[in-house]
Amino acid sequence: MTVSDSRTSSIPAGLGLNLQWGPIIAGAIAAAALAFVLDAFGLAIGLAVSSASPTWRDTSFALVLLSGLYLVLVALAAYGLGGYIAGRMRAPFDAAEATEFQDGMHGLLVWGIATLLAGIITAATLQLIPRTPGVAAVPGATTSVPGESIIAYDLDRLFRGGERRAGGDLSHDRAEAARILFTTSSHSGMDPSDRTYLARLVSADTGLAAADAERRVDEVAARAKQNISRARSSAVILAFMAGAAALLGAIAAWTAAVTGGSYRDGREAIPTLWDWGRTPEVRRSHSSTPR
Repeated sequence: MTVSDSRTSSIPAGLGLNLQWGPIIAGAIAAAALAFVLDAFGLAIGLAVSSASPTWRDTSFALVLLSGLYLVLVALAAYGLGGYIAGRMRAPFDAAEATEFQDGMHGLLVWGIATLLAGIITAATLQLIPRTPGVAAVPGATTSVPGESIIAYDLDRLFRGGERRAGGDLSHDRAEAARILFTTSSHSGMDPSDRTYLARLVSADTGLAAADAERRVDEVAARAKQNISRARSSAVILAFMAGAAALLGAIAAWTAAVTGGSYRDGREAIPTLWDWGRTPEVRRSHSSTPR
């Protein structure tokens, strides 16, 4: 026996990865397509029930949690469909292979490819949203401050009346004020010198007295800090739910692929996640054992 033969004989029979890319790609495309349709449907529902104001002011915790749960349901449905298609379409190589393991690995590859496709589609969709009719940019907002739309309404309150005084062009002042207001969410909060400068800027743009400008800055800064904190919490919840949905999607793809393979082979007992490593004889005897 050669060295290569001894290495080969140490690998359990049936655990070689005999991949069939046709079922994998078909399942991934079906999973990505279903995820896109369901996400578009959820986006339409979200736009129908949320506020038309370009802020996080009317976004409740229940709505964010419901959106996260919807992501989980979409992942289970989409990856389950893709895994089932891959498992049902795959043809086993021989009777000695670990069929459930092979089917499950095909479902896991469907999950990986579909996740990449969904990410590409999502990135392309986000690039097209600003160009969509009816999704206009916030008046007076500038692209120099990422996330300025979170506090766009607060900036409107800060410079209310300044459009007539400054000729309508407050882009630079709004961007500078937005950068200062975002410091309210830091550990130390807004620097006193920044508060004084912002009050002078508001007074110059709106014509308010110094005391009134300082009062307006304090009110807007408090509201901006609240909105930034709410936006951050919502983003954390959605990111966590998206990660959980991806992990649950992997389990759904594996299980659905194994289930599809069981129906493909006409097996009566649907194998579980933990018995893919058993030999076909052990599985058959286990399924026929009286309960």
